[in-house]
Amino acid sequence: MDRGIPPAQPPPEELPRRMLWLLRRHPLRRRTDLLQAWIGLGLLLAVPAVTPAAVILAGDAAHRHYTRTARHQALTRYETSAILLHDAPRHPEPGSPEAKKTLYPVKVRFTDPAGRIHTAETDVQPRLAAGSTVRVWAGADGSITDPPLTAEQVRNRSIASAVLAALAVPVTAVIGYGAARHVLQRRNLAGWDADWARTAPRWTISP
Repeated sequence: MDRGIPPAQPPPEELPRRMLWLLRRHPLRRRTDLLQAWIGLGLLLAVPAVTPAAVILAGDAAHRHYTRTARHQALTRYETSAILLHDAPRHPEPGSPEAKKTLYPVKVRFTDPAGRIHTAETDVQPRLAAGSTVRVWAGADGSITDPPLTAEQVRNRSIASAVLAALAVPVTAVIGYGAARHVLQRRNLAGWDADWARTAPRWTISP
């Protein structure tokens, strides 16, 4: 056996070594192998170069978006006092840690800045009696809503967007490489079929 002939398949090692194996000049290397190697190396070099830019752009875009959202919410939402219209349910385990965290939906009545009276439903602590007063946030249409985003929430959501962008870059590269490899493999299989169609008749043994 001629030990100078390289193995038909690259060893099951990490991507960089596989790409270097495909780049080596040897009799079994196909043009599709070379193209696959260049695609892999290109993506491998692009990921660390693109990721910082993606993180900065995504974080900045998210910060500007959530800052505008917080400002809009601050202008269109208001905090007011609301009166419970009926008793809140009793928790089955009063005084337990679960009871301190559990909230129950109860109908309340409140007045908006224009003097209009609204009735809505909000979550309150257990055992609050009818007529009790709670603080609620409401929108321009009189519906109960969350308070405007705080500066900390804006910052946390911006960081989350930047982290997602950092993760998306290598994931996109892996998906792109996998798609390219699949296309090239299909091309190789088509080439093998064509070569076999030309070679098979010469292998046929007449009876």
